[in-house]
Amino acid sequence: MKKGLLFYLFFSAGTLLYAQSNVTDNERIIRQIMAKQESAWNRADLEGFMEGYWKSDSLRFIGSRGLTFGWQQTLDNYKKSYPDAGTMGTLTFTLLSVEILSGESAFVVGKWHLKREKDDPAGHFTLLWKKVNGVWVIVADHSS
Repeated sequence: MKKGLLFYLFFSAGTLLYAQSNVTDNERIIRQIMAKQESAWNRADLEGFMEGYWKSDSLRFIGSRGLTFGWQQTLDNYKKSYPDAGTMGTLTFTLLSVEILSGESAFVVGKWHLKREKDDPAGHFTLLWKKVNGVWVIVADHSS
């Protein structure tokens, strides 16, 4: 009985450590993708910025103009709203929480800030991330 209990304790501890390691890895990956998005934005590279999003007609983006479906439509809207580097400014993300919901989904809450010559708009965002074909992507973005 003691051997069984000892095995169970070691097995449980190992499983917990693996799960915590996996969560940490997933959070690190999501943070890296968002850092790449920030860098792409600051190079005025909207296509690069959009690499963090699910390239699907099912992508959902909720902004000041309401709900938009689709990766291409979201990119087109960004291009209309931010036609050049001056209007894009310098983007800074501040991540307030990264919650790994499972090995396949995560929820991120944060703040965005644009430093531009004439103004400094800012707001908040919530992002639903999913692992699609082994890659973390944003499947829903609500930015205000």
